[in-house]
Amino acid sequence: MIISVIIPLYNEEDIIDEFHQRVLNAMTKTGDDFEVIYVDDGSTDNTLQKLLNYHKKDSRFKVLELSRNFGHQAAYTAGLNVTLGDYVCMLDGDLQDPPELIPEMYEKLSIGNYDIVYGKRISRKEKAGKRFFILLFHKIFSFINNVGAPDNVGNFGMMNHKAKEAFLMLKEKNRYLPGLRYFIGFRQTAIEYKRPERTRGKAKMNIKSLMQLAFDALFSLSKLPLKLAFVFGFTGLGLSLVGAVVVIIKKITGAAITGWTSMMLSLFFFGSVILIFLGVMGEYIFRIYKETQNRPVYFIRNYHTKDDKNQNS
Repeated sequence: MIISVIIPLYNEEDIIDEFHQRVLNAMTKTGDDFEVIYVDDGSTDNTLQKLLNYHKKDSRFKVLELSRNFGHQAAYTAGLNVTLGDYVCMLDGDLQDPPELIPEMYEKLSIGNYDIVYGKRISRKEKAGKRFFILLFHKIFSFINNVGAPDNVGNFGMMNHKAKEAFLMLKEKNRYLPGLRYFIGFRQTAIEYKRPERTRGKAKMNIKSLMQLAFDALFSLSKLPLKLAFVFGFTGLGLSLVGAVVVIIKKITGAAITGWTSMMLSLFFFGSVILIFLGVMGEYIFRIYKETQNRPVYFIRNYHTKDDKNQNS
């Protein structure tokens, strides 16, 4: 049996030495052959050179160079497409998801009762503002997604070959991998862990990036925003009919309608609602546009494999 581990990295020279050693220790405990695919997502620091040094010392550590920074989800996709393992693990390269859980995930899958094991965060240590935003997103996503995906689950997880093949059949360009992994079904279970705070280096997912990922998750795996537009439209129509009846009654009875406050408030309210849901429509249309462009999610510059030959793409 071969275990493949995919690790996307972008400018992580400050922590990569410690991370590499922890991954090596964890994979040694599995007792089986393995390959670790480091996906360099267009790093501009010394990350790539360090990865190439690891590869020279141990060819089980392969290096996939992307032609530029395509983003977290694209880097994972690139790694998934070149894996050779019977089991495939996805692991973030920031030391916040513990590599030490890989043997436990492998053990659960090798027994044969499950096809996918994912890491579920029971707590997390990050800055208060970022933690609040992330927890809010996970709560909203678990409530509105169409596939019943659990909350507090990220990319960290392992799947068998059958599940990986099904996973790779999903070809959309706007990708939220934790949701898509749950979408394919199969027998899934969780391993709980506490997510520590990043101790060194800078987090690459800022608020803007997190919001973009959140939008991809919400709009690709839920139709609730469109349903809300429909509900608000009918609510507005109902309120308008009630208002029209009131105006007609006042006109018939001769009661004076004083001031324009209520009218202006109504205009501002419904105008804002219309603009919000035009934005919702725009998000869906933009994603449809990206799908119809059918551009590749990533491009590979070099792939340093076991025989150390570069494969250009």
